[in-house]
Amino acid sequence: MKTKCLIIDNEPLSRDLVQSYIEKLENFEIVATCGNALKALDILRERQVDLIIIDIQMPDISGIDFLKSLKNPPKIIITTAYREFALEAFELDVLDYILKPLTFDRLLKSINKFYRAGNEELKMINSLPEFNAQDTFFYVKENKRAIKVYLKDIRYIEGLSEYVQIYTDKKKVVTKTSLVTLDEKLPDELFLRIHKSYIVSIPRIESFTASTVEITGKELPIGRSFKNSVLNALNLCSTVSL
Repeated sequence: MKTKCLIIDNEPLSRDLVQSYIEKLENFEIVATCGNALKALDILRERQVDLIIIDIQMPDISGIDFLKSLKNPPKIIITTAYREFALEAFELDVLDYILKPLTFDRLLKSINKFYRAGNEELKMINSLPEFNAQDTFFYVKENKRAIKVYLKDIRYIEGLSEYVQIYTDKKKVVTKTSLVTLDEKLPDELFLRIHKSYIVSIPRIESFTASTVEITGKELPIGRSFKNSVLNALNLCSTVSL
């Protein structure tokens, strides 16, 4: 059975781009595309939808307000040019939050999250619905125990072959998983892959250069192939002398 997808974006070019990407995925079926949330509500009353890909800034009702109005929403992927709504979006338990311009590779990362939701033990859980994204936690296995790790406590994560070390304010947790798996699960607005061996918490970055990031006195290297994406993510490319 194909995954039924609804695309909502008031910009025709953005809407067409998302549609072209989804049409490349043989297991997906586009139920409809629409330019505003009010029309989307009509579609949801009539059709089954498994995944909504939605913009935030739209006429009449914003994407955030639209999501708040849904009692039993399907999985949600947000695509937007606005970084500042990320925490509010994750409070609504969205699957992913993608900053435009959207690329096919970045959308595929979200689609992988869609497939893996509910199927991996490393799954984000909101402890209470009124908590924000920083109060989200997940469990990892260490020495046959399930260890709770809060996003807000994570400083950085180091990949070591088949294992990762999660450095938090209170402890270091070692678990058998890959850095790639964690990178797909962690929200992009709070965590950043800076090296083949490191993921860092963006709010914990105290300073950085063109080649290193400092977190609580620890200098971590920025990988050469990650440099442009790291500096772009921090919105400081123009102020760093490369």
